[in-house]
Amino acid sequence: MLAYSAYGPSCTPDMAGFVKLNGTVVWRSSWCGGYPSYRGINVFLIDPFECYVQERRQFDTYDSSSEATELSKYLQLMNHGAIIVGVSADEPTRHWTNALSALQQLRADVSDVQNRGSVAFVAQKSFPRKTVLRKALTEAESHTHPAAFDAIITGIGLILL
Repeated sequence: MLAYSAYGPSCTPDMAGFVKLNGTVVWRSSWCGGYPSYRGINVFLIDPFECYVQERRQFDTYDSSSEATELSKYLQLMNHGAIIVGVSADEPTRHWTNALSALQQLRADVSDVQNRGSVAFVAQKSFPRKTVLRKALTEAESHTHPAAFDAIITGIGLILL
């Protein structure tokens, strides 16, 4: 997976992110066109046995604090053991305060991410030690080293590549 941030006054092709399952792109977003813009935090509920997206939700935490509240509720209502993938697009931090506690419960502490930073994580609900989190704290860092990683989810195990 690859998160991305909008940055600077002009568009470049690398202002895009993706999530792949079994090598197939299941989500793609960009700031400058080419793909729809899914600004904020995008969350995927993954079936780890059949390797498919059971549900995908976008929470525009740039535009609205109520979206962050909805993200928090969504994460809290997920079943014990659920596999959750999260990836940011464009700018997620402006109004995400209401979601920080729910993300921290997953062990995805992103409270230090600044404007136009980027985040990507895989978590298993109720098993915070299994969470894998990557973050680029600033716009500049996200431009050069955006939050990204490869992972293999087998059954309920997680292997970081």
